Amino acid sequence: MTTAYSEPSTGRTPGRAWTIRITGHSDRSATVSCSTGGCQMPPRSKNVAALRAFAAQHAAAHARAARVRPDAHCHCRADGCAAHEAAKVSCAGAVVLIVRHDAAVGRVWSVEEVCQTCAALIPNAAVHARAARPAPTASAHTVPAPARSSVPGGFSSPGAEADSGREAVARPRRAPRGGRRSPRGQAH
Repeated sequence: MTTAYSEPSTGRTPGRAWTIRITGHSDRSATVSCSTGGCQMPPRSKNVAALRAFAAQHAAAHARAARVRPDAHCHCRADGCAAHEAAKVSCAGAVVLIVRHDAAVGRVWSVEEVCQTCAALIPNAAVHARAARPAPTASAHTVPAPARSSVPGGFSSPGAEADSGREAVARPRRAPRGGRRSPRGQAH
């Protein structure tokens, strides 16, 4: 009997990625392909501008249809952070959905779930969506609200609750420095 090693579950799922690519052929025609097998692609054509427009719209459609999963791993990390080789960092932050396209090359569009740190470092990438914050659960620990102080403005002093039954003593106001204080009730 053979036993396969499996890593302990971290509760996170792999980050997803979709790649839309235009491939040129020797007869000056091109085709569009998508990494998702079930997508309908146009037929091979010599109208590369129309195929390029289709590819951009197809990438945008994947980005609109995808819901960012807050429990996903950074897809960039799965590729060894090759998209930003010059800046090696540790993946961190919430998961975001990016659309990446280099207009200078113009043949590849990528839609990926990556962490915020990698998203900021990937050239030609725009954040399309962010993961929704998980709803608070009933079992979550809540921080109690601070006790109401007996002094307006949220400040209190030691023993303020014990003194709450007594009247407050009015103290005279200090005169501003360098100026004269006029007695109350008298006009200048």
